[in-house]
Amino acid sequence: MESHEPVVSAAWLHANLKNPDIKVLDASWYMPQEQRNAFQEYQVAHIPGAIFFDIDQISDPTSNLPHMLPSDEAFAASVSALDIQNKDAVIVYDGKGQFSAARVWWMFRVFGHNKVWVLDGGLPQWCKSGYEVESTSSKVAILRATSVSKAIENVYRGQLVEPASFKTKFQPHLVWTLEQIKQNMSDQTHQHIDARSRSRFDGIAPEPREGIKSGHMPGSKCVPFTEMLDGSQMLLPEDQLREKFVLEGISLDRPIVASCGTGVTACIVNMGLHRIGKPDVPVYDGSWTEWATQPDATIITLAAD
Repeated sequence: MESHEPVVSAAWLHANLKNPDIKVLDASWYMPQEQRNAFQEYQVAHIPGAIFFDIDQISDPTSNLPHMLPSDEAFAASVSALDIQNKDAVIVYDGKGQFSAARVWWMFRVFGHNKVWVLDGGLPQWCKSGYEVESTSSKVAILRATSVSKAIENVYRGQLVEPASFKTKFQPHLVWTLEQIKQNMSDQTHQHIDARSRSRFDGIAPEPREGIKSGHMPGSKCVPFTEMLDGSQMLLPEDQLREKFVLEGISLDRPIVASCGTGVTACIVNMGLHRIGKPDVPVYDGSWTEWATQPDATIITLAAD
């Protein structure tokens, strides 16, 4: 596995699946309106040995925003509860092919674990390649999920937690806050890429979350996350990725920050940038959901432009 590559192939994972130092995570997550239960789908069919990683569960319970990064201690406790150690190579996938797995790839990197890759094309590509899947009993899956939930709860309550087998090393340059986004609007040190669809960016299509206006932040440019992928939901080759960014007026010689709706699909853009040699692109964790709910938020729409 090459460190500059953010993905591994289904063939590579299949050949290395029995390596005890490789941990596979099913990080499937779906938008509420899709009415799909990722946890139930995991129990029915997942890559052999895969552990379910819930981005809504392994998050900051004190935030009113969806699946925000947990604290260092909470992430360490959660990942330790999943029996992942620093020596392990972590391979993440999801049920859509390429959607939520990138968020978990980014999370591990934020907490200092660079031995993490996404399965290119996800579970659909694994199944298309003819590789087997397995099921997990509800009891086993629920017990594991409960241990993670308890670990996070104990951390945020300030209660005693088991010694973490996974140690974090927070990388603050990989995550941005609302204050940094506001500062960047005046300083313009970073080009701001918004990974949402162009219709949401333009304020033509509604946001999937009720009560949130569509549109975009001042100075941001739209590079939809779907532009990073081919028809099989696999990451495009380097030359094609470069072309996509350049076409949208992004200078690859200058710093970039990425955002989306809630910090999930921005991580797919982040992966595309990683592949072309920009591994240190931060993601604005609160993204559009945080920005658009600020009382003083400036929201640009196509009509306003």
